[in-house]
Amino acid sequence: MKIAMLSFHHNNGGAAIACGRLVKALRENGHEVHWIVQEGGISKEYDSLGNTFFQKIGNYIRFVAERLYFLPFEKNKSIRFLFNPGIFGQNLSHHPSIQSADIIHLHFTNFGFLSIQNIQQLLALGKPVFWTLHDMWAFTGGCHHSGTCENYQSQCGFCEEFIKKPAKNDLSNQLWQKKLKAFKAPNLQVITCSNWLKQRAQKSSILKNHNISAIPNTLDSHQIFVPNPKEKAKKALDLNTDLPLLLFVAVRPNAIKKGFKQFIEAIKILESQTNFQIGIVGNVIDKSVFESIKTKIHFFGHISELEKMAMIYQAADTYITTSLEENLPNTIMEAMACGTPCVGFEIGGIPEMIDHQKNGYVAKAFDTADFAHGILETIKNKESWGKLARVKVEEQYAEKIIVQKHLEVYQNALNNEV
Repeated sequence: MKIAMLSFHHNNGGAAIACGRLVKALRENGHEVHWIVQEGGISKEYDSLGNTFFQKIGNYIRFVAERLYFLPFEKNKSIRFLFNPGIFGQNLSHHPSIQSADIIHLHFTNFGFLSIQNIQQLLALGKPVFWTLHDMWAFTGGCHHSGTCENYQSQCGFCEEFIKKPAKNDLSNQLWQKKLKAFKAPNLQVITCSNWLKQRAQKSSILKNHNISAIPNTLDSHQIFVPNPKEKAKKALDLNTDLPLLLFVAVRPNAIKKGFKQFIEAIKILESQTNFQIGIVGNVIDKSVFESIKTKIHFFGHISELEKMAMIYQAADTYITTSLEENLPNTIMEAMACGTPCVGFEIGGIPEMIDHQKNGYVAKAFDTADFAHGILETIKNKESWGKLARVKVEEQYAEKIIVQKHLEVYQNALNNEV
């Protein structure tokens, strides 16, 4: 089977990482996968559309054009990258790998990679087009997560969270209308990483008539993300072996939607009850947000080596995420694969991953006191919950299981090709 896999980036962000892992697993299963990305250097693993000087300039212009297009409408700069118009992109329908593919599979398409029109051009080829949704953008008027807004179920408009002047025919409504027309092709097949997102997509006015399957992401749980004695990992990282390590991982840890306000509140509550240490992985833009924390913090920075990232998970007594909006976080899956129980809020797909008080703790949404309590419970039960976390990964997220699920939906689409 020939598969053309498309994603904006090859390894930056959760969607890119998830896409790359699926590419690897499908190839190891004997399938011919051509991976097309906009951002990435020269590699045998993927075809980058940003290698030459002119390609890089073109990519940058489209990225900037997307931002400038939205600028007159944006409510404030804090939501600048939480809403994407999808107006600028590139037509890849004539790309050789697309032309020869049996299956076209999209992942994250924004930031000037594929526009709404470009996706319509791929659908016009008549081939089965799968789209793994890592957020809600495909069926909203531009936002990646709608929060409590349910306008996407009927029609977008009056967008108070993202648009400066909400109205019936505001930008969100205009983009919603474009998607309603562009994404109606019957050869569009939708995959969501969580049942939570599947349920939202099924209720959406744009995708409700399409086949929607929930298939989790996968990871290498046999060679890289594996359990290891925590004391051994802590020593290797030069950490205090006598104190529990709480780990937090994010591309931009102090981004608004990562819930750093809640993180700080929970840590302050915890500081009055026990001693511990904190590990932060990711590019921390402003460390001043941690000034009120007395606990020792280890800033690991950006980690590109998977082996080192796995070691950090192995050293952690619990992995914590205070995210306010999530689909199916790779980080929770990675931590669980390393035998580390997790704590997260009851939002998005997190309750599907963490089995409450069995392999981790699911705190009431945005309740920092319950979150702090969950951390204490997880540390106390780290060994038994950690073992069950590992079992869940082996049973639900292993490569061979996820590959088989993808092959089944691919083959069904080919058998019923329009």
